[in-house]
Amino acid sequence: MEIKVLEDKKNKIVFEVEGIGHTFINILKNELWQDSHVKVATYNIRHPIASKPKIIVETDGSENPIAALTSAVTRLKRTSDKFRAEIKKEVK
Repeated sequence: MEIKVLEDKKNKIVFEVEGIGHTFINILKNELWQDSHVKVATYNIRHPIASKPKIIVETDGSENPIAALTSAVTRLKRTSDKFRAEIKKEVK
């Protein structure tokens, strides 16, 4: 996975991610919307084979967009860990 920052401002970040598709980005986008400081959380993939996803995160300014991304990823990891533990309990 490779991340390339295209724009980095106080309350907005735009970046491309190579090697990630709709599934993960959609989950991340939905988790970002759980943050009350996030005003924009979206992405665009011009062509599913020939282009990299471009992700846009904008906050109200009271939280840095990198902090919002970090928090969202941390929450997703917690959810994933819980799910893994439940699967291990059920499937023996």
